[in-house]
Amino acid sequence: MKIGILTGGGDVPGLNPSIKAVVNRAVDAGHEVVGIRRGWGGLLMVNRDDPETVEQYTVPLTNASVRTIDRTGGTMLHTSRTNPGKVKPKDVPDFLKDPEHPEAEAADKSTRDFTPHVLRNLEYLHIDRLIPIGGDDTLSYGERLHREGFPVVAIPKTMDNDVYGTDYCIGFSTAVTRSVQFIHQLRTSAGSHERIAVIELFGRNSGETSLISSYLAGVDRALISEVPFDPEKLAALVMEDKRTNPSNYAMVTVSEGAHLSGGAVVEFGEADAYGHRKLGGIGDITGDALKRLTGENIISQKLGYLMRSGAPDALDLMVGTNYAHLAVDLIVAGSSGRMVALRDGAYTHVAMSMVTSGVKRVDVDELYDVANYRPKVRHVLGKPMFLY
Repeated sequence: MKIGILTGGGDVPGLNPSIKAVVNRAVDAGHEVVGIRRGWGGLLMVNRDDPETVEQYTVPLTNASVRTIDRTGGTMLHTSRTNPGKVKPKDVPDFLKDPEHPEAEAADKSTRDFTPHVLRNLEYLHIDRLIPIGGDDTLSYGERLHREGFPVVAIPKTMDNDVYGTDYCIGFSTAVTRSVQFIHQLRTSAGSHERIAVIELFGRNSGETSLISSYLAGVDRALISEVPFDPEKLAALVMEDKRTNPSNYAMVTVSEGAHLSGGAVVEFGEADAYGHRKLGGIGDITGDALKRLTGENIISQKLGYLMRSGAPDALDLMVGTNYAHLAVDLIVAGSSGRMVALRDGAYTHVAMSMVTSGVKRVDVDELYDVANYRPKVRHVLGKPMFLY
């Protein structure tokens, strides 16, 4: 059979090892693999009347072509946040702009649904099975294709580790590792200048990456997406941290989705195809508030893409590779509508519909001290490896 593979959403370390493992396992079993470039956008942009678009948005994958990709981060297939089920007028490819185009349906008042076009393109490309690698947004459209009758087996990835139905997503471990390293490195400047360091970490709705990074790096205070914070209370706590530190500095981490009590999450720009606007800026806002309330100088640092950059650590290498093997096993066995997963420490698979059936958030009662804005991990017996 011919297996298609794509990556969607944000890049994370571990995608390339997963792609390589899919190709090696499938080719060795006698199957063909084709990579779809730019996520779901590739299947939207293929024009069956223009063979050049096939060359532009798809690439045959062989053992030789993926031989070294596992040594690097990111995705060799590129990525996008395209949702073919909800395409805004400005994002519709020129060849699909005919308002009477038979391969589009009205999704809502402002978007069009090109799923019929995507399904015809899959048939045109002779793709028999599809493996999307992504977060809940990317995989939710994969589940849509499954409901339309196309065989899909999904692999979860996101450094926020918040895909519902699995305990672990590719990219999480490396993001935490990077964050801990950079937090410790910033201690040298914070200590040298006797300042308060405010470090903004990625994390839209789930503060797990920030919480675990802060827990492992031993920061003084950690603000997470799930718990609003009072800047005056935070200022008092941080000044006490600074006074009791022999080097006279303090460290604060902030999830990009965190917000002040009574305030809103800091967002900007136009919403993407899944309804998300860009986040970022709460670190600077927190730093400005602390400077105003304490009179202290602030180091404000956004880690952002540094958290998801570079080669994967050993855990993301292993999980990315094993998820790929499991996905190919399921495809060969004739399964569809499944997402590979880790649950209770064991590899397994769940219905893709689970992705949209719930939300994954920090267990605040078990893992966070709301009164003091810091991780609170006291009892680990019976908890999963990442406490989540």
